[in-house]
Parts: sequence; C-alpha cells; structure tokens
Amino acid sequence: MTHVLDPDALSDDARALSVPLPPYRDVTRSDSAFRAFLHGLPGVDQVGAEARVAQLGSRSIKTTSKAWAIDTAISMVDLTTLEGADTPGKVRSLAAKAKSPDPTDPTCPRVAAVCVYGDLAGVAREALGDSGVHVAAVATAFPSGRASRAVKLADVRDAVQNGADEIDMVIDRGAFLSGRYLEVYEEIVAVKEACGDAHLKVILETGELVTLDNVRRASWIAMLAGGDFIKTSTGKVSPAATLPVGLVMLEAVRDFRAATGRQIGFKPAGGIRTTKDAIKHLVLINETVGPDWLHADWFRFGASSLLNDLLLQRQKLRTGHYSGPDYVSVD
Repeated sequence: MTHVLDPDALSDDARALSVPLPPYRDVTRSDSAFRAFLHGLPGVDQVGAEARVAQLGSRSIKTTSKAWAIDTAISMVDLTTLEGADTPGKVRSLAAKAKSPDPTDPTCPRVAAVCVYGDLAGVAREALGDSGVHVAAVATAFPSGRASRAVKLADVRDAVQNGADEIDMVIDRGAFLSGRYLEVYEEIVAVKEACGDAHLKVILETGELVTLDNVRRASWIAMLAGGDFIKTSTGKVSPAATLPVGLVMLEAVRDFRAATGRQIGFKPAGGIRTTKDAIKHLVLINETVGPDWLHADWFRFGASSLLNDLLLQRQKLRTGHYSGPDYVSVD
C-alpha cells in the first residue's frame, strides 16, 4: 500500500511541509522511493562511532571552561517531570526552580523549558509567566505512541491550547521497524501542522531502533517531515541518550543543514544525570557540528536530576566547597 499525502486535505502550511526541501523534493513521492533514499544513506561504522565518542569523552576541561560549560548546560535544560503522580503543586515547584535554579545566586542562568504532560501545560504556563522559560509538553500518546492518529493530533492540539509552546512527540516505532517509513513521515507532517506556532521535537526512542543505521534513517525522516528538533528518547526506555547515538544524530543535523540550509536542533534525554555527562555532550556538539549549536535554541538536555548536579558543581566552583544534596531542592 502506498501512503501518499493528499494535497487537497492539507492546509497551506502542511502542504509546504509535505514537500521536502531541495535536493530531496522527490524522495517522498512513493514508499519505494523513500525506502531507496533512506537505505541509500551512508552506513554507520558502530566501532568507529564508539571509538570517536570515547576519544571526545576523555577531553579535560579546565576551571574557566568548566564554569562556562556548567552555565551553558543549565541554560539548555528542559526540566522534566513525566510521572503519573504529577500534581499541579509539583509543576509549580518545578517552574519556580526553572526560573531561579539557585535562589542564593541571582547570576545563575534559568533553564530553557519545563517539560510536563499536556494536561499540566496550563499550570506550567501560568507559573512561568513572562520569565522566558518555555513550556514543553509531551504528546502523541507518549511514551508508547500507540494510539490512532486522530487521538494523537487531538493530544497535540490540547497541549498547545493549554499553553505549550513546544511539543515533544514520539514516532510510531512499530511502523518504522516494519519499514513503513512514509507512514512515519506523514504522521510527523500532520503533527507539525497541529502544533501551529509551537516548536516540534521528534522523539525517535533510539533504544528501540536496534541499530545506528536505523537511528540515522529515523533522524532524516523527522527532519524531512519538518521537525524542529530531533530527540533521542522518552526517558522510559533503556538505553536512552548514549554518546554514539548522539554522534549519529548530530552528524545527521550537520549533513541536513549542509544540504538544505535548514538548521535542526538536537535533544538527548534519559540517563544524563551528572555534570560530567553534560560536558561530554557539549564537547561532542562542538567537535561534531560546531558552536552554532551551543545554544538553547538548538540544543537541550531532557533531564530531571541533572540540574541539581550542575548546581552543586557550580556552587563548588564559586565557593571552593562542595555543598551536598541538602543545598538543592528535591524535585
């Protein structure tokens, strides 16, 4: 069965998104054409990727650079709570921390966003006010992605209506692993339209994609379909944000910009808990795609516990003493 978008069923914005940028205008004309394109992408040398990230992960960061890296990492955090037991009170507390991560130090940067379930996006929006911190909401039947397309799109529209200005969607991994690439592409296009002005982060759930070649293919599907960011994981599946996966996804956004002129953001999520982990990712970005991506507009950490470790390391650099976990709030 061929899944070709009906141009008459789309808005002008969605119709524009359904046609990939040059030089890829024809790759989604049919299932077979899209499959040929995706399987024609250069293969990933897994051993080489692991060796490359091991080399970059061994870089030593000096005090001045470390202070910059910590502040930069804090400004890139999507402070996240995605639990069934989440309450409006917990979201308000998280929003207060997002606006002022270290109340004892007004020079500490605020985080990039607060990430919650869509029904709590309104609580986060009200609590964050005009702080400049974004409201990100997960949608499309997060984390499984198992729902009808109509339900997924309603989920997105509800989150945006509640106040989310960023949407984190999950791709249909079942469709992807079955080789139904055009179906995955079309769904992302439809979700992008449902987002309106909200930015779209496309979660690949790389722990379920099996191979790095699949990670590269899924990255290209998401970018061609109009995603503003590609994101590793929901944080609910292990492994999540590994450095080899990050390398492959960063190479994809680099190559996509070189080919189309369009820059796509990258968000690793799941398992990034320490300052050391964060700095390894910043080094990976700088060495793979360059400083253009070293900004919260183009790179985010999806994390809950990472911020506390960054704050403790920041306090240690500032005071010379390690404060310990009692000096930061428990989220």
